[in-house]
Amino acid sequence: MKRHALRIVSVLVIFLGGAAAAPAQTVLTASSFLPPNHFLTRDTLVAWGADVEKATQGRVKINLLSKAVAAPPGTLDAVREGLADVAWTVHGLTAARFVLTNIVEFPGTGDSAEQISVAYQRIHERHLAKADEHKGVKAIAVFSHGPGHVLMAKKPINTLEDLANTKIRTPAGIAVEVAKSLGIVGVLRPVTEIYELLSGGIVDGVMFPLDSIASLKLEKLIKHMTMVPGGLFNSSFVVIMNEERYNKLSRADREAIDSVSGEVVSRRVGRGFEAQEKNSLAALQSAQVAVTSASPQFIEALKARTAHLETEWVRQAGAKGIDGARVLAEFRAEIRKVSR
Repeated sequence: MKRHALRIVSVLVIFLGGAAAAPAQTVLTASSFLPPNHFLTRDTLVAWGADVEKATQGRVKINLLSKAVAAPPGTLDAVREGLADVAWTVHGLTAARFVLTNIVEFPGTGDSAEQISVAYQRIHERHLAKADEHKGVKAIAVFSHGPGHVLMAKKPINTLEDLANTKIRTPAGIAVEVAKSLGIVGVLRPVTEIYELLSGGIVDGVMFPLDSIASLKLEKLIKHMTMVPGGLFNSSFVVIMNEERYNKLSRADREAIDSVSGEVVSRRVGRGFEAQEKNSLAALQSAQVAVTSASPQFIEALKARTAHLETEWVRQAGAKGIDGARVLAEFRAEIRKVSR
């Protein structure tokens, strides 16, 4: 009996000793200011988290918090300070801190969110990351939505002159400067307020990409949409991770995370934007919204009015040690390369 008891104790010691030696799972918290079922939260954090858990063989897990740890403009600081380990955000929300990320925001950037996002990620890795604009956080991936257009509650927009003195809700970032260059009275308010702004007549229209029109039900409030080939603007996004938390992971886990980051994320999110664009186009058609495409004259005038924004960016990039003109040209060539 004593011998049997000793055998059981020996087995327990071996088991518990082995359990103690097994590496503990690292759980990282993720924060999103959009709901868990929103495609951006799903494609940036949930899907990436699943990839991370698989790549690390379960050693690292991403736990999506039930609510955001900060208001949208405070997201980057919240991650830097460790209130959450991972999040996604829009560079334009803290525009004063970023210059190089504006490379993706100029008019005429492109028509495909996937192509733009993949090219942007490649250029970021090759040239932009070395300037360390994301100091204190690790940039997991950068990406952009598809081309931004003009949606109007009442009147159509056929020429740039039609936009003069109109009150338009604009996104943060370069879009604000584009609006100023076109004589628009810009209204900078969160995306969550767009429906109220339009329904209350506070603005005449919005500068917006296609992807979220259906989810925000904007097709019920607009009568005219002018689609701008190449885009009136774009927005720069990033998935970020607390740098200290990343550096404390084992080398194997860091390499595993890197293998499912970068272009893997930017391509998936780009495709997600494009899937949402199809839903919005269907909603616009169903609501009988008049959709027109900007004329070649409109595009030429747009380029002329906003050329100074690129010139200024090249100057600012040079101050950070980046050959802005060369990198901008390379970025556009990379978009064409991805499209092929």
